[in-house]
Amino acid sequence: MSNSNRRSFLKHTAAASAGAAAWAWTGGLHAAGANERLTVGIIGCGGRGAGLAEEFAGLANVAYVCDPDESRRRRAQEKVQAQHAVADLRRILDDKSVDAVVIATPEHWHAPAAILACDAGKHVYVEKPCSHNVREGRLLVEAARRNKRVVQHGTQSRSNPFIAGAIQMLREGVIGDVLVAKAWDIQRRANIGRDKPSDPPPGVDYDLWVGPAEFVPYQANRFHYHWHWWYNFGVGGLGGDGPHEIDYARWGLGVETHPTTVAGLGSKYYFDDDQEYPDTGTVVFEWPGDGQVGHKRQFIFELRIWSTNYPYNVDSGAEFYGTKGKMFLSKRGKLEILDEGNKRIDAKPKAPPQLLGHAADFLDAIKTGRHPNAEIEIGHLSTTLIHLGNLAMRVGRSLNFDPHTEQIIGDEQANALLSRKYRQGGHWAVPRGV
Repeated sequence: MSNSNRRSFLKHTAAASAGAAAWAWTGGLHAAGANERLTVGIIGCGGRGAGLAEEFAGLANVAYVCDPDESRRRRAQEKVQAQHAVADLRRILDDKSVDAVVIATPEHWHAPAAILACDAGKHVYVEKPCSHNVREGRLLVEAARRNKRVVQHGTQSRSNPFIAGAIQMLREGVIGDVLVAKAWDIQRRANIGRDKPSDPPPGVDYDLWVGPAEFVPYQANRFHYHWHWWYNFGVGGLGGDGPHEIDYARWGLGVETHPTTVAGLGSKYYFDDDQEYPDTGTVVFEWPGDGQVGHKRQFIFELRIWSTNYPYNVDSGAEFYGTKGKMFLSKRGKLEILDEGNKRIDAKPKAPPQLLGHAADFLDAIKTGRHPNAEIEIGHLSTTLIHLGNLAMRVGRSLNFDPHTEQIIGDEQANALLSRKYRQGGHWAVPRGV
């Protein structure tokens, strides 16, 4: 890393730390004691939610589990011995004994539920991606600041010693100045087939499940898990496993603002089914810096969710191209560093001191008033790349994005997609300011 870029990195780091200090929660716990176990509610009891419930049960008092599907919430309650199993998240938010909530719902609920929780005085762990669209992400950041709440984004690589150590090596200049990053999500997802509306399963409050989204009739292939592939509920393959690679690729690239340009091509190349999002795509982002040579940055992301032929024999990873070499890094525990002559550099990441696991980091941040490893502004910056990439593929053209106003310049159609249509007639969970 050059002296000028190192100074720039330290300047950005100092600014981020100052910003975190300015908003950090400084109140005491509802019942004093830094060693006391916090009280947590789990919102969403599917596969990811059930896993998080078990993880948090080892670190905190899980008082509530919540899901509109009775069978799911009952299974989660039994597994973690929660005192309450409820369908409506407002039951948790109304309980003043609850310190924090963990949100692992379908994606259309992520930001609305997190904003409601912040406004109810709860700290929030929200799974990735933190929002369904760019506007919701900004409103969530504002809710965290307004209420001085700790909000942790579910990009766990920020608390992974291997990943964090490798990023520190990039900061220290192991491959010089990093100018370009490339990441990928390549795996075979399932064909969701074609289906028609039907009655919801017994024990499911489908109206509550749809929540603030546009109401559509129940259909089996847009319900549990399959909601990922529908514009109304999910953010597609880019928002599936992509958030992890996108986040640590952006981290390694060293960019701490939105990009100004995004280009993307993508469509359905493989799946002949009801999925609305692309199964294949390539998106490119550019940060201009101050316009000078050496200060621009580029990030490329590839999506192929029908293939089993992986780069480096791994389904997900990132490459970093620097002025003095290249690094390949994967959350699967793989690392390769080459110098300018393609000779291997034998170096191992050193874990930053006192790096806690992601859930433990969140709870410690609540107790100490510091910012967590994946603070929501970080989550919003990475998640916005997902939304902009999806937009570029959807409209089929390059987009110019204003990082300050978070608006697309000169493209009314694309700009309208930075937000979404909510339920006709309104809904109690629609965020204020959309």
